[in-house]
Amino acid sequence: MTIAPAGAKGISLPTQSTYQNRVADYWNAEENPVNLELGKIDDLYHHHYGIGDADRSVLDEPDPVRRQERLTAELHRLEHAQAELLASRLGPLTPDDRVFDAGCGRGGGSIVANLRHGCHADGVTISAKQAAFANEQARARGVDDKVRYHHRNMLDTGFATGGYAASWNNESTMYVELDLLFAEHARLLRRGGRYVVITGCYNDTYGRASREVSLINAHYICDIHPRSEYFRAMARNRLVPVHVEDLTATALPYWELRQEAEHLVTGIEETFLDAYRNGSFQYLLIVADRV
Repeated sequence: MTIAPAGAKGISLPTQSTYQNRVADYWNAEENPVNLELGKIDDLYHHHYGIGDADRSVLDEPDPVRRQERLTAELHRLEHAQAELLASRLGPLTPDDRVFDAGCGRGGGSIVANLRHGCHADGVTISAKQAAFANEQARARGVDDKVRYHHRNMLDTGFATGGYAASWNNESTMYVELDLLFAEHARLLRRGGRYVVITGCYNDTYGRASREVSLINAHYICDIHPRSEYFRAMARNRLVPVHVEDLTATALPYWELRQEAEHLVTGIEETFLDAYRNGSFQYLLIVADRV
């Protein structure tokens, strides 16, 4: 069943839980500079973090305005590097292939995939505001014939079974149950299709979720999964990992630099750094084939 807000004739929302309604409300209201100011640089809006060595010379810039600009640009460069890494793992794609961006945010990931592969892309978000914003970006770039964003639930998209050559989640799995999510990806992907996820997960060998992980959950209204559950849920849903990479060490420079960006900090930076350093939290890339 779809639901519609009072007074919104003709507008339907995705089938979703009360919790997902809260998440949608959060992202419909979100206007965080760390997302918006970075995206304004090249109109690629990423809702994830960055990887790679940071150019810390930006911190030595004596002019305060120029320092802010350089910090913002460097953080965006690191976030874009993460998006490029994910796109590079989607497999050999042709311009005729379709890819699915689950939890697309303001749409940067789908644009990156299209720029790299020339493919068609469908992004899905439960935030109507994000979907509208992302579609406007696609129109402005002149790629709206190939890149489209939809106000739908990534657990129940309504898209055609077997219609996609590749799909991914980029830091959005912590908002849903993994079995439901991977079942939908397995349904959408053709046999031999490629699934990629980049996510923060808590380290089972540490024990239960740490204090830092609990603070991250509270900050983002999410529920971070244990590392092992990704592999169990994939196995139950015909997704076979072919490459696993721990990106934790490469994520630290981004957070260390972001902590220095007073105009962008959200208050969660130290918690991420503590969680990564004490080993209770990991930043993971998993590439899987649909069998």
